[in-house]
Amino acid sequence: MSYFRTAILLAAMTALFMGIGFLIGGQTGMIIALVIAGGMNLFAYWNSDKMVLRMYGAREVDAAAAPELYDMVRQLADNAGLPMPKVYIMENPQPNAFATGRNPENAAVAVTTGLMQTVNRDELAGVIAHELAHIRHHDTLLMTITATIAGAISMLANFAMFTGGSRDNGGIGVIGSIALMILGPLAAGLVQMAISRTREYEADRGGAEISRQPLSLASALQKIAGAAHRIPNMAAERNPASAHLFIINPLSGMRVDKLFSTHPAVEDRVARLVALSQEMGATGGTMAAEPAGPWSGGQTGASRGPWG
Repeated sequence: MSYFRTAILLAAMTALFMGIGFLIGGQTGMIIALVIAGGMNLFAYWNSDKMVLRMYGAREVDAAAAPELYDMVRQLADNAGLPMPKVYIMENPQPNAFATGRNPENAAVAVTTGLMQTVNRDELAGVIAHELAHIRHHDTLLMTITATIAGAISMLANFAMFTGGSRDNGGIGVIGSIALMILGPLAAGLVQMAISRTREYEADRGGAEISRQPLSLASALQKIAGAAHRIPNMAAERNPASAHLFIINPLSGMRVDKLFSTHPAVEDRVARLVALSQEMGATGGTMAAEPAGPWSGGQTGASRGPWG
């Protein structure tokens, strides 16, 4: 996805925010919404990474606290030509991961304890490489800002339910308020989807190139997807606007809808990675690396893959 198209989509989210402000408060509401959107974008630029990490209870680790994980991130960051990001662990049984930060110099990679208990070493390297690709592509700032705006749109649309609209615009009434409460977040979700889906494909490709094991990443995606929708991520359920940050959609049950999902179908992602492995002539990694078992994180310097 080009940066021009991304800018257009972000502008669309801001315009949607302003439009809801107009429906609630007329021209004054629209101006207030514009000011709020600008303030939110500025705040998100400097603080969105801290907010997201705090939201998911992530704790920072270093070489002393998690030597194997920290060393893996360092080696993969070197492969990607990136500064060393901060490393976080989330105490969460759902296998998943995300990256955040306003630029590569202020980036962070966060993985769940469930992920480290589900995948083996090479698969974990593939997941981390995927997140580093997001950092290298400068996706992290964009994705956290869209999460912030989408969440605000949902709250503003819900607020419309209690106001009935502005007299400056004739008032939208109860029916209009209900429609706005439904359609506002839906429209924001569609923009999130348009931004996120293509970037996931690009991050898969970039991650495969960084780790040099596209099949290990493909295997990890299958394992994570198989478990993620069975194991609830309660923090994500409470904050669905942040779901697109994760490598696999963290929302479970009825909330996952293929048509409006912010993530491409895992089957499509795996098929692309298999094709990429053939292009790269990759021999490392397998599609079902079960014999290697889950990655324990306790062995330093053991059995490094091509990425290290």
